[in-house]
Formats: sequence, structure tokens, C-alpha cells
Amino acid sequence: MRFRSLKFCLAYTTPILVLWSIYSENLWSYTAIVFTFVIVPFIELFTKGSTQNLDKIEEEIAKEDPLYDWILSGLVPVQYFILGYFLYQISNEAHPFYYKIGATLAFGISCGILGINAAHELGHRTSKYEQFMSKMLLLTTLYMHFFIEHNRGHHKNVSTDEDPASSRMGEGVYQFYFRSIIDGWHSAWHLEAERLKKKQLNFWSIHNEMLLYQLIQGLLIISIGLFFGINTLIFFLAGALMGILLLETVNYIEHYGLRRKKNGNNYERTMPIHSWNSNHPIGRLLLLELSRHSDHHYLASRKYQTLRHFDESPQMPTGYPGMMVLSLMPPLWFMVMNKTLKKYQ
Repeated sequence: MRFRSLKFCLAYTTPILVLWSIYSENLWSYTAIVFTFVIVPFIELFTKGSTQNLDKIEEEIAKEDPLYDWILSGLVPVQYFILGYFLYQISNEAHPFYYKIGATLAFGISCGILGINAAHELGHRTSKYEQFMSKMLLLTTLYMHFFIEHNRGHHKNVSTDEDPASSRMGEGVYQFYFRSIIDGWHSAWHLEAERLKKKQLNFWSIHNEMLLYQLIQGLLIISIGLFFGINTLIFFLAGALMGILLLETVNYIEHYGLRRKKNGNNYERTMPIHSWNSNHPIGRLLLLELSRHSDHHYLASRKYQTLRHFDESPQMPTGYPGMMVLSLMPPLWFMVMNKTLKKYQ
């Protein structure tokens, strides 16, 4: 059982490669992007991964093992170290432009995998300090409203047309970006307004988390501009945007074309058949089991180390990194996924 927890230390492969990319100051700055979206997808083309689940005793042991939580929480200071080191390196005017592009791509990967994926796992926890860490991570990629929209919106409306983050059959990823990002932001405001109304709290007050998020993110942007300069701020914004687009690409592939049936005014319960699943081993470890997404939506309170495979879950042809690359080429995506989707429908 100890090995099962230690294997998730491989999640630190990404920050190590990101730091190497930022440190290199040459063409090696593209290491993180090549590893994530070339090497890993190539390897996962020839792997399937295990469909084995923990038994009841193993699951209880895993739930109580603090190492899983330490591995997850440790990503928070690592992400902030990466942010500081990135800003320091980018602000050096002597560095060539091609290096800064590579370093920004690496930082963007860190924003997507640490700043949002780890925040996603922490955001589903019930303790205040873990939720605080989630918001701290989301701050680094300027996507703090995700905490509201994902937990109160996406999980309620997933695999319906009411959910901005559930892509529709025939919808291209670039079209999806605009719809998901804009509608998701508006949804977070609406959800927060509803919460305040139920608690009889003033919308224009410190109780409004969406207002606080905009203020905190604005202060971060201003601080970076003042301390590191406008040029560095532009690279930071580009890296944060890449992190956002990585998240939205993951959203796109996770529920593409899958829909829950409507019974009167309500939808059927979210089941494992309403999310695309992947057991490909590298993605599972690097992304802290995010790719076992079917079980996550079936029971969102499950910790990452206990997520299960279901035989009835629709299975992706390859792992998350490869599917993300495929989605960026809509004609190929439709050719592969529409056929696969019809099989499961």
C-alpha cells in the first residue's frame, strides 16, 4: 500500500520539468511542452492501463493514509515557487525571446496541471484550509471563479446543455473555448448572487466571493506590473491564459457529446456513463487520477486515490494528453470521437 501512495510522487515530474525549462535559458526551455504533449501522448498510444480497483479494505487504508494529502498539498508551495522564479527569469531583458516563449509555455503547463488540476482536487475537500489552498492555486492562473462554477454549477448540470463546460457533439474545441469561458464566468456570478440572496446578504459586500476574487486577481496583476514591468506582466498573462485553455481543453474532452436524459423538469442522476474515462497510466499519475473522471462525477467526494474504473464508462481511445492534442485538430477529432460516441450511445 505504501508503494501505491509513493507512485503519485510522479506528479512532481511536471513541476520539475517546468523548473528545468525556466532555468535552462536556451532551447531546453521547451522540455516541458515536448514531454507533456509529444512524449507522453506517444507512449500512451501503446498503453491501456489497469482497470483494477482497490478492494474495500485497501480503499479504507488509502483514505486514511496522510501521504496522499501531503503529495497534493505540497504542490501549492511548488506552484508559487515556480511563479516567482518565472517572473524573475522573464524580467531579465538579456534572455532571448525564443527562451521566454518556451518558459511561458512551461509556466502555462504548470498553471494548468498545478494551478487548476491540483486546485480542482483540493476544491472538493470539505476542510476550510484545503479549500483555501485551492483558491490560492487558482489565483496563480487568474481563474478563481472556477471554485464556484465547478463545484456548484458544473457538478449539478454536467452532461446537459445547461452546463457551459460540457461540450456538445459536433462542437469544435475553439468554439467551445468562447462558450465555456464566457458562460462559466457569468454562471459563477449568478450562483454567487443566488447564495447571497438565500442568506439575505448584500450583493455589494465583502460576503460576495466573486467580488473578492476580482479584487485579489486585480491586485496580483497590478503588483506584477509594478515590480516586474509591463513586458513581464504580458508573459505572465499569456502563461495564465494557457493554463485556462488547458483546463477548458480537458473540460472539452471529458464530456464530449454525452448527455443525461431529462425526466420532466429534472435530469437523471449523473452516472459513470456520463463522463469519458481513461486508465492510461502516465496521465493517471501526472494528473492525480483526473482521468478516472467517470467515478469523480458519480461521487465527487471521493479522494483521488480511491477513484474507480467502471466497465460501462465510455473509454477514451488514448490518454488525456493525446486526446487534448487530438481535440486541437477538429476534423480528426470528429472522425475519431463521433464514431466512438455513437458506439456508446
